[in-house]
Amino acid sequence: MLSFVCFRRLSLSVRALSVASLMLAATCCSVAPQVAHAAAPDGTEKAPAPAAGNTWAHIELKGSYPEGPQMLGLFGETSENLAELIGRLDKAANDAAVAGVILKIDSPTIGRGKLNEFRQAIARVKARGKKVVAFFESASSGDYLVAAGCDEVVMPESGVLMLLGLRSEVSFYKNLFDMIGVKPDMLRVGEFKSAAEPYSRTEMSKEFREELEQVLGDFFDQMVEMVAQGRGIDAEKVKAAIDNGPHTAMAAKELGLITRVAYEDELTAIIKGDKPDATIKIAKRYGKKKIDTDFSGFAGMVKMMNLLMGVEQQTRKSFAPKIAVIHASGMIMPGKSSSDLFGDSSLGSETLIKAIEKAASDTTVKAIVLRIDSPGGSALASDLMWRALEKVEKPIVASMSDVAASGGYYIAMGADTIFAEPGTITGSIGVVGGKMALEGLYNKVGITMSIVARGKNSGVMSTLTPFNDSERAAMTKLLFDIYKQFTEKAAKGRKMEVAALEKLARGRIYSGATAVKLGLVDKLGTLDDAVEHAKQLAKLGPDEKVERLILPRPISPFESLLGPINPDEQTRVDGATEAALSNMLNAISPDLAEDLRHAMQVNRLARESRLMLMPFKIRIR
Repeated sequence: MLSFVCFRRLSLSVRALSVASLMLAATCCSVAPQVAHAAAPDGTEKAPAPAAGNTWAHIELKGSYPEGPQMLGLFGETSENLAELIGRLDKAANDAAVAGVILKIDSPTIGRGKLNEFRQAIARVKARGKKVVAFFESASSGDYLVAAGCDEVVMPESGVLMLLGLRSEVSFYKNLFDMIGVKPDMLRVGEFKSAAEPYSRTEMSKEFREELEQVLGDFFDQMVEMVAQGRGIDAEKVKAAIDNGPHTAMAAKELGLITRVAYEDELTAIIKGDKPDATIKIAKRYGKKKIDTDFSGFAGMVKMMNLLMGVEQQTRKSFAPKIAVIHASGMIMPGKSSSDLFGDSSLGSETLIKAIEKAASDTTVKAIVLRIDSPGGSALASDLMWRALEKVEKPIVASMSDVAASGGYYIAMGADTIFAEPGTITGSIGVVGGKMALEGLYNKVGITMSIVARGKNSGVMSTLTPFNDSERAAMTKLLFDIYKQFTEKAAKGRKMEVAALEKLARGRIYSGATAVKLGLVDKLGTLDDAVEHAKQLAKLGPDEKVERLILPRPISPFESLLGPINPDEQTRVDGATEAALSNMLNAISPDLAEDLRHAMQVNRLARESRLMLMPFKIRIR
């Protein structure tokens, strides 16, 4: 057993890093034609009166917007997923009664892939000639990045705009391990596969710094470009505004970063513009899915139990042609997918393979779109899922969300075409393995151990001692064999020479925009773009009615609470312990709780002898 696997964390500055959301709104503004507004007495632009209808859709952006369907929670609540939020914006775009959209932005925790999905949805609203007004009380970079492309960006005078740059802070633990007698013994294939560096070094290697600088450079350039286009500001002035941040509301308005300093209760007057007597209706929670929480009586009790157990309601079978959208989200693990009560999920090979087989055997399914949001994980589980995709005779299109790296990239190789978002983190074609040797720590605390062994490599799985020469040679060969399989399959899928692909591998990560240029990804586009391409591959007409079959089913609240049905007892105990620790730490420090949850997932992966895992996690706020 692999007793410990290292990973590193990339923290993009708490406030600076919300690059994601910035580009989201920034692009939107450039899509719809600009309309001249009348000037108000205070010198600000007046928003035009509604072009159609008198209703303004009020949509609040708040939360993480996970991929795929979410099961109803224990108390009748459910997390709004990405598709539902996008659906609400599209509904507003196509609703003749809706004149515009008010976006109340409250720190949505989205990545750069979801950012592009939001950006395109907002652009579709604007393309229908409808105005989008963004409001936030006080803004981190993430809040602003969502708002930047809207027609109006409104903030109260007491608010502060924390528009900062990008920053990566990586902690190194070698000195600590030396002090406590722990020796990390890590192996990797690819000089950029630097998952072990924080545990085996005291500072970044040249390769580590090089790839980090390239990725942050891509992100920063995208951010500046999108703000410049969205707000109509020269790129150099955008850079100066970032370098001189944070800004008060009045300073942000003077710089052109926001359009109006006002309170939320003044939005109605802003919307009416030069028609103060106009009748305006604000539709709160517009398009929000209504949940039936009437659990009274025997029928209600049955309904509640069905919801808790994840029993699907019977619906009439449809014979219309379908595109199966299979969501592959979370760290890749062997077995069944799982989810805890805090929203963290793992992608189980058994669960995904069943979803693939269901789509393959359904005669109404004409093509498959694999939507990936995963940093990778188990090499074995990744390969099993890839093999299941390879056996499918229907067209397959991969759509990458926030991250599709390492094992997440591996499973994408089973697709005919790969789409990525511009800010997707992908690549990381490499393998890592290793363990922590704890003998020195045991000695310091007074624990001694005696060993009886047969076989030169019997200590490979031991957490006591580092690898001996024979064990290290055997493990290195194993990792190189896996790396060879990875690069050969990637080269075949990308129709590249193995030598050319290998130069792009070596554990290095790329943004989606760079991956397209290098040939690791075919096209840039959203999930909708991938679905449309799948329809073309399946030779379905552009006007033909096509349904989406969403797979796999969400994890039920019962499984989230107690673990998968019929798991081993230790898994259930571990899950309860992790949940309790996470809950306690979340009250103290959300960042620390997030690190704990990630570490617990990596700890479960320690049962694997080799991993395809992205070396770090990017947080965007």
